[in-house]
Amino acid sequence: MKILNILSSINGKNSHSNKLVSAINTRISSEFTDVEILVRDLSENPLPHLDASHFVAFGLPSEARTPEAEAAVFHSDTAISEIRQADIIVIAVPFYNFNIPGTLKSWIDHIVRSGATFTYGENGPKGLLENKKVYLAMASGGIYSTEAMKGLDFAEPYLRFLLGFIGLTDVTTFRVEGTKMQGVGEKSYEKAIERISEHMFATQKL
Repeated sequence: MKILNILSSINGKNSHSNKLVSAINTRISSEFTDVEILVRDLSENPLPHLDASHFVAFGLPSEARTPEAEAAVFHSDTAISEIRQADIIVIAVPFYNFNIPGTLKSWIDHIVRSGATFTYGENGPKGLLENKKVYLAMASGGIYSTEAMKGLDFAEPYLRFLLGFIGLTDVTTFRVEGTKMQGVGEKSYEKAIERISEHMFATQKL
């Protein structure tokens, strides 16, 4: 069982989203034998923002790439390869300004790539990454899962759409909310850990 962890919080070990990822890893490891975990920490090693050189290189067949083009596609090729090799992808999603961190957005930009992770056919776009399970480990200072504030959560809908666009449609979310609200964050974190401990990961479609 190969698990890919995508971390993006600037808070390191103190990050609630990173703690949820660790809890998910532990729970999966209790249900499967021979688990291998690859961690990509975008806060420590961010991918470059896309520029014109990336888009030009993405459109070239491998045999036509110059050394400069090879360098431009390196991060994208590596990130996509990591996803292809993984059975389960666990993404830490800290909530920054009602959306995902810029480092996570850059990772998305590198993996959503025509001809590599999606294609266009007669019936429109088709995702090319299939038979994988995704878990989102979300953490926010406020509470955005209820109807009153749900419309201000641009992170989960965005991720579900983009991941689904490239074929990653089997997505489950765990949340810890109200981390900036006294007495609320602690209880929310405990409930999230309880949900993870009760979740039957082995029954998920892989």
